[in-house]
Amino acid sequence: MPTKLAFPRLTSSFFPADLAVALIAASLPWSTSLPAIFVGFWLLALIPLIDVREFSQLAKHPACFLPIAFSLLAMAGMFWSTSPWSARFYSLGPLAKLLAIPVLIYHFQHSSRVNWIFLAFLISSTLLLGLSFISTIDPRAILKSDPYYGVPVKNYIDQSQEFALCAVGATYLALQCQRRKRYRAAIGLLLLSGSFIANMLFVVVSRTTLVSMPIMFGVLVFLHLSRRGIALALGMALAIIIVAWFTSPGLRWRTEIAITQYQEYKASNAPTSVGLRLEFWKKSIEFFIEAPLIGHGTGSVESLFAKSAIGQTGASAQSIANPHNQTLFAAIQWGSLGMAVLFAMWLSHLMLFRGISLSQSTSLAQWIGFSAVIQNMLTSIFNSHLFDFHEGWMYVLGVGVAGGAVLSQSRPSIKSNDAERGSA
Repeated sequence: MPTKLAFPRLTSSFFPADLAVALIAASLPWSTSLPAIFVGFWLLALIPLIDVREFSQLAKHPACFLPIAFSLLAMAGMFWSTSPWSARFYSLGPLAKLLAIPVLIYHFQHSSRVNWIFLAFLISSTLLLGLSFISTIDPRAILKSDPYYGVPVKNYIDQSQEFALCAVGATYLALQCQRRKRYRAAIGLLLLSGSFIANMLFVVVSRTTLVSMPIMFGVLVFLHLSRRGIALALGMALAIIIVAWFTSPGLRWRTEIAITQYQEYKASNAPTSVGLRLEFWKKSIEFFIEAPLIGHGTGSVESLFAKSAIGQTGASAQSIANPHNQTLFAAIQWGSLGMAVLFAMWLSHLMLFRGISLSQSTSLAQWIGFSAVIQNMLTSIFNSHLFDFHEGWMYVLGVGVAGGAVLSQSRPSIKSNDAERGSA
C-alpha cells in the first residue's frame, strides 16, 4: 500500500525551482546541454527547501522507491561486472536521471505551477514543429551539421517522440474544452494535434512512432469517448490511414523498406537496419540465458557484443553498446532481478495515474503522466528509451511533475489551500 504522506502549506518560495523545471522542459526539444544546465539550477533552487524528514517519508512510496532501487541495483552490478571500470561508471550515467523522479514528485506536491511545465514543453515543441515544416522548403532552417529532411535539430526519433506526446496531449485538452463547450479552443487544439500528426506522416516518419502513437490514441479514445464517439473516431482514423498511405511516399517507403530489409537479413544475414535489430535481440537473449539471475553486471553490454562478433560475417559481425530494447538492456546487465525492478517501476508509475477514466474530473496531470509511461513502455520495445537522454527525460519529467501534482490533488489538506495556491 502507498505510504500516507503529510505536506506543509504551499508557498511562493518554489518559484525559482518552478522556473528552472519549465526551462528544462522548454529546452529539451532543442538541446541536450541546456537541460543538463537547468537541472543544476533546479537542484540549487530546490535543495534548501527540502524537508529531509518529509522527503524520507515520501521515498517509501513505490513510485519514488523503485527508481532509487533501480539506480542502486546498477551501482551494485558494478561489482560483479568483468568489464573495464570506465565502462561500468559510464553505464551508470543513463540511470542517474531516474533519481530526479522522487525529487520532482516532492517538488510538485508543493508547487501550484504544474501547468507551466506542460505548457513550456508544448509551446517549445510547437515552435520546433513550425521550423520542421519550414526546413522542408528551405534547408537553411536546419540548425545542425548533418542535415536531415524535416529535422532542424537532434534526430528524427527524438522529434517524433515529442510530437507524438504533444499530439495526444493536445487532443485530450480538446476533448476537455469540448465538454466545457469551449468550441473554438477545442477546434484550435485539434488543429494543433493534426499538425503534429501530419508532420509525422508526411515529413518525418518513424517506425517506432507508427507503432506507439495509434495505441496511445486508442487508449485516449476508449477512455474518454462514448460508443458513438469511439465509432466516429475509428472511422476517422481509418480514413486518415488510407489517405496517408496513398499520399505519403515516406510512410509507404518506411513500411516497404522494413519488409525488404527483413527478407535480406533472413536470406543472406545482411546487416540491414531491421536485420541488425533482430540480430541484437537474438544475441541479447543468449547473453541473458548465460546469466539469468543477476546478469553480467553493469557496463557489460558492449564487451559481450564485441566478443560475440569475433570471426563472424554480415549482421553477426556487428557490435553495439545498446541492444535497442529496454528489457533486454536490463536483462543482460542485471538478469531477472533487473527486469523485475524495471517492470515494477513502470507498473508503480502506471498505478500512480490509475484514476484515468471517463470522468471529467481526470486532470491534465493524470493524463500526461499516464501517457508518458505508456509511450515509454511501448517505444522501449524497439529502443532503450528509458536510458536515452531525450526520451528518458521526457519520462522523468512526465512522471515526476505529474506524479507530484496527482498526489497533491488527492490530499484534502492540500485542497484547503487553494486560495494561497492561486495567489502564489
